[in-house]
Amino acid sequence: NPVADWKLQPTVKSSADAYQVLKEFYNNDTIAMVERFNVLYLSNSNRVTGVYQLSKGGITGTVADIQLILGTALKTLAIGIILSHNHPSGNLCPSTADKDLTRKLCKAAQFMDLKILDHLILSPEEGQYYSFAEKGEL
Repeated sequence: NPVADWKLQPTVKSSADAYQVLKEFYNNDTIAMVERFNVLYLSNSNRVTGVYQLSKGGITGTVADIQLILGTALKTLAIGIILSHNHPSGNLCPSTADKDLTRKLCKAAQFMDLKILDHLILSPEEGQYYSFAEKGEL
């Protein structure tokens, strides 16, 4: 749900900022057991307009529906999108499926003047994540 009071909306200027917002949407009790996919939506000034807890899967995967991700971006009046999911194993290397999904979303978002700003993979280890943007993979 979009944050109602704009003064309370955090501004995301880096992958570290995005991680700080998104980590609150991963359950510490299950982050090492179940994969989740969450999406952070940002305004033109990089203020958070909402976080969508898209899906919860199993130990090795979860579903990320492109139509739901982009449809929610339109509903929250977002301009920027930061994708995130966790790897229960702690392995932060993106899979081929992770890379393919990110590429598909980047292409689809362009048609609606939306930007995929980053895709974070979170580890069960506090503070550990992989950023597609930091690695030049967007």
